[in-house]
Amino acid sequence: MSYVIGASCVDVTDRACVDECPVDCIYVGGRMAYVNPTECIDCGACEPVCPVEAIVPESDVAESEQDFIAANAAFFLEVLPGRDEPLGNPGGAGQVGEVGADSSFVRTYEAP
Repeated sequence: MSYVIGASCVDVTDRACVDECPVDCIYVGGRMAYVNPTECIDCGACEPVCPVEAIVPESDVAESEQDFIAANAAFFLEVLPGRDEPLGNPGGAGQVGEVGADSSFVRTYEAP
């Protein structure tokens, strides 16, 4: 299990979760932040610091936000705009810096 960042992060990207994550597994895209499900150690440190309550354990993602589970994973598996290959598991967001691009689902996401 991993933590997932959901809809309420879109167009907010507060970054408190990035600062709190002890393993540096939260990456900043263009419209939101993403948890790398492979690098996440399920510690939960990110969840209470999110000011918009966008972060939850994968098992607790609301039915209406199930697409965000795949969107978080896709950020690391898709070739994002402006890149030649997927991010994969680079071993820490600090090494990558702000990506400035989003998974295809988030690029076209419109809040209900």
